[in-house]
Amino acid sequence: MNVAFIPVRGGSKSIPEKNRKEFCGRPLVYWAARAASECEGIDAVYVATDSARIREEVERFGLKKVRVIGRSAETATDTAATESAMLEFAGACEFDTILLIQATSPLLRAEDLQEGLRVYGLPDTDSVLSVVRQKRVWWKEDENGYLLPQNYDYRKRPRRQEFEGFLAENGAFYITGRDSLLRSGCRISGRIRACEMPADSYLELDEPSDWAVMEMLLRRRLSRGNGESEPSGRSDPGPIRLAASDCDGVLTDGGMYYSGSGDEMKKFNALDGMGFELLRQCGIRTAIITGEDHPLLIRRAKKLGVDDLILGERDKLGALKRLCAKYGISLKETAYIGDDIFDIPALEACGFACAPRSAPDEVKERADYVTERTGGEGCFREMADRIRKRLL
Repeated sequence: MNVAFIPVRGGSKSIPEKNRKEFCGRPLVYWAARAASECEGIDAVYVATDSARIREEVERFGLKKVRVIGRSAETATDTAATESAMLEFAGACEFDTILLIQATSPLLRAEDLQEGLRVYGLPDTDSVLSVVRQKRVWWKEDENGYLLPQNYDYRKRPRRQEFEGFLAENGAFYITGRDSLLRSGCRISGRIRACEMPADSYLELDEPSDWAVMEMLLRRRLSRGNGESEPSGRSDPGPIRLAASDCDGVLTDGGMYYSGSGDEMKKFNALDGMGFELLRQCGIRTAIITGEDHPLLIRRAKKLGVDDLILGERDKLGALKRLCAKYGISLKETAYIGDDIFDIPALEACGFACAPRSAPDEVKERADYVTERTGGEGCFREMADRIRKRLL
């Protein structure tokens, strides 16, 4: 049994009563509880609080799987470690896996938690924590006040796209087993893996200055969808009449393969083929817009039965506008999935913007929905299913 555990105190010094404070029209704790309740892999969500007011607020949410439980005064002081509340809970409840979720990370999404559980299920894994990749360089002062680089060679300064960066803990969630928690007394232990979250989830609500920034980020995410009607801030696409896709990095894994004779090959996924077919059955036109111009793409598009194949085009938005004019539809009636910077204008203009999980952060930040699958592994099918779910 997988349980989510969300500890919230009634007191807070930096931001008074922050867990009840309105954040994007809801008490702050609502967003964490909602993300957990919408995660398919979580069986029950426990909000542990010492506050009668918070208990009343959470019970009014009406969220599935969410239960409010008490916590002792000793675990709710300013100096008490979160682990004390976790251990108190573990001593009174039976479960297999616990996801510690912090209400101070309202940008957490259900899909982040689901991905965390997937990582936790990998062999030889005892714990998982959420992280954000930071592409910043670290310096440290020596005893003489001079700076020493910590994670790069300034004499060979890498370009941003070549810099792997480092993983920073963002505090959104932690996953471990009940036995491991009781044995170690810590939220993570043993062999630890990371679950990477979007760049905008780096901040935590610790100071008043954090509040305005994070509220703006969540409002922007919600404004691209239908707000309250869609869990975890994802967009809820309206009527879609055209679904368009980039090719490399979306329909393929972006790899470059060559035969022994030097012929270029590409790896496509049959799941995406069915995605195109399912959209056609719904009366939705399909298109591939790619900056490449290769005979392979012509053959693949013909097999997929796409309505339009546009080759050698880096202006994806311009191509999308031409298709809209051709079929007499608006950009808001289009869906587009892309994985790189040339796709960003189209993603920002279309009605439903998607990006594969393997896309760079700056692309995923523009998406209404980031697929769980990576490029070449059926991410177009995932977008198609998302659109069809709205229609059925």
